[in-house]
Amino acid sequence: MHTIFLCGGSGQRLWPLSGSIRSKMFLELLPAPAGGTESMIGRVCRQLHQAGLDQSSLFVTHKDQLGLMQRHTRGEYPVIGEPFKRGTFTAAALGALYLYSSGTAKPEDTLCVAPADMYADDGFFRLFHQFSDVLAESKADLVLLGTRPAHPTDQYGYIVPGNAAGKRYSPVISFAEKPDTAKAEELIGRNALWNCGVFAFPLRFMLAHLQQMGLPVELAAFTERYPGFPVRSFDKEIAERSNKAVVLRHEGEWLDLGSWGSLTAQLAEPVVGAGGIWGECRNTHIVNELDIPLHVIGLSGVVAVSGPEGILLARKEDANGIKEIIQDASAEPRYGETKWGSYTVLDRTPSRAGLILTLKLSLLPGQTLPEQLCHHSSKSWMILSGDGAVILNGLTTEAQSGRIFTISRGDSHGITAVTAMKLIEIRALEEEDDQPIYSSSVHL
Repeated sequence: MHTIFLCGGSGQRLWPLSGSIRSKMFLELLPAPAGGTESMIGRVCRQLHQAGLDQSSLFVTHKDQLGLMQRHTRGEYPVIGEPFKRGTFTAAALGALYLYSSGTAKPEDTLCVAPADMYADDGFFRLFHQFSDVLAESKADLVLLGTRPAHPTDQYGYIVPGNAAGKRYSPVISFAEKPDTAKAEELIGRNALWNCGVFAFPLRFMLAHLQQMGLPVELAAFTERYPGFPVRSFDKEIAERSNKAVVLRHEGEWLDLGSWGSLTAQLAEPVVGAGGIWGECRNTHIVNELDIPLHVIGLSGVVAVSGPEGILLARKEDANGIKEIIQDASAEPRYGETKWGSYTVLDRTPSRAGLILTLKLSLLPGQTLPEQLCHHSSKSWMILSGDGAVILNGLTTEAQSGRIFTISRGDSHGITAVTAMKLIEIRALEEEDDQPIYSSSVHL
């Protein structure tokens, strides 16, 4: 069996810490078993190893997060990048065709498609080993995972199962995608399960479906047509159209940590970062990525979050409203993470020629900003801390605290960190310069 983990969401409900550059799965906030914290993706990778699934897993993410995903999976898993975000069905098909074209998976093999940002107990992943047997025993095209609802909610989809007849699986009668609370209560009365977004099927099933849609089953041809694909959901395209689907029931823990309310419930401490909670406060949390202290006095049921992208103060029950507020925002991101480290925009000042952009870069030990040509009018690097080497037009110079390097248009330049490094970068940009600040495919 092969598992394809989809990593396409932007997590706007967890703004200001999550967005288009850094998805929620990369937030290192969850308590780790050995102490300290881990990200959602780090937790999933740890559980895959424990469940014996690490040698058969593939991660599919957007190309702009390719390097960041490789960093968080520590290079231990294959990761491929989508050229464009086209929905869960298209991403799943890309992963399936990658496995098929590389010879990793045969048409008779079982594929599992799952979200990479789930929060579940270890037993959840051990259920994956049953998929092949359930497909063979049930003669179904599709196996899903469902879990018992903890309460009625409009945040999850529901699966209505039929009679299990003593088997470990049940036939799927119908689906309901994020119903209102009243409908959710009715569905729970019919023994409906929360839909965990996990689907298993034979590879030949996906290949046949693509052919029926008139789509290529060759990876290169499929990728070439990617820009013209509409956004397609796996639920809508596959699951809800299937009349031969069954569901396995998971009896343990499963959550979608897609809101500040659900995420803060898993934190080890009520305050993360600089600041404090004072007075009569119940169920209040602070998550602060800034060096500036953040204090909350006498407010219950609120979350206070601050980061380079902004500050959020909201009642937990209302915090999801931030998604509608920022969904049309077109401002350039102020913070981003990459394979080599992270960057923060400190200042944008207009100039006669265009813009002076000031950044703070943090490089991880042993990581490199590869040599590339400077496309800006000029650039300066001032080393704040750490040790490394700057390569400028083929010459390597030791880089230590206090050193300043001046780079002109057309200069080839790069930097390698021996220890963790911090530096200030100042760019002189012209008006027509619309290159991204930094991404997985590094722009210097």
